[in-house]
Amino acid sequence: MQYKHLGRSGLRVSQLAYGAWVSFGNQLDVKEAKSLLQCCRDHGVNFFDNAEVYANGRAEEIMGQAIRELGWKRSDIVVSTKIFWGGQGPNDKGLSRKHIVEGTKASLKRLDMDYVDVIYCHRPDTSTPIEETVRAMNYVIDKGWAFYWGTSEWSAQQITEAWGIAERLDLVGPIVEQPEYNMLSRHKVEAEYLPLYSNYGIGLTTWSPLASGVLTGKYNKGSIPPDSRFALENYKNLANRSLVDDVLNKVNRLKPIADELGVPLAQLAIAWCASNPNVSSVITGATKESQIQENMKAIDVIPLLTPSVMDKIEAAVLSKPKRPESYRSVLQRLSDMIYFLVKENDYCSWYWTSEDNEGFQVLPWDPFSDYALSIGLS
Repeated sequence: MQYKHLGRSGLRVSQLAYGAWVSFGNQLDVKEAKSLLQCCRDHGVNFFDNAEVYANGRAEEIMGQAIRELGWKRSDIVVSTKIFWGGQGPNDKGLSRKHIVEGTKASLKRLDMDYVDVIYCHRPDTSTPIEETVRAMNYVIDKGWAFYWGTSEWSAQQITEAWGIAERLDLVGPIVEQPEYNMLSRHKVEAEYLPLYSNYGIGLTTWSPLASGVLTGKYNKGSIPPDSRFALENYKNLANRSLVDDVLNKVNRLKPIADELGVPLAQLAIAWCASNPNVSSVITGATKESQIQENMKAIDVIPLLTPSVMDKIEAAVLSKPKRPESYRSVLQRLSDMIYFLVKENDYCSWYWTSEDNEGFQVLPWDPFSDYALSIGLS
């Protein structure tokens, strides 16, 4: 197992993590959970993810009891939970100061822990001012109930606003975002969040590397294994949305690539996620020890992802998002437009250029300059 810093923080998390979504409380109880968690530890996993909403809080209870009965040293592991959906009452959900404080205390009670290492805002709350949320998360940290805070499925704009507030108030900003990320869902991680990595040192703990199991290759049109996630009543709508011809065709094109490397498709899919340098940890799920053992082998697949293999994957999935236009390219197009206006209207002996990276310059118009010749305006 390899360990990476969680974004720009000093916290180190295993490159692969284990999450309690779906399994704990829905499919597994404490006895089974203990076996799975110990299997993860045996493979070097130190990061375990949860949320107040998972199985209506039962997932936190199971994880907490299992860890306590396993006798693990608390400082050896990193535990996270997420706050947003805590109940049916009007103040039992969202990111108000009231729910963040009360939800965090309730989660810690269910986990039977004094603190979690990371606490996430499970979704953005447009009905609560972001400043209120930032202040509340800092209160949680100041009380020692969490060491770091982050977001899950927030937009880049919302994260940027949170950081602006934190910097203005001399508070701690979010260090991590938890988005969905896999070969079929890439826009946020590979396009929208790009400025966040360098501007704020945001790390990623991504979920659903197998696209809810679709990227294991075990699903066919109209054929759902009885022991799979999509066989659960609560996930039948997701199955109907996921198991469409376009997606299944992409999966079928990926299978020969995995076969050529001599690895299962699931390992290829997990390794592909983990190979992204902006991803701190990939959250995996499993209901059997054998699944964990197979998932962990994805670490050994990462070195096999050469540029040529990555190109084959791109050709198979055709899902690479268009990178946002950079500030530099916008300036360049603007300067070209101003060049055109100057040339066509002949009303100015000056023109704007963005050829230096700092911004515009004003220079005399030279119809025989290299730039003028290059854009055909000489």
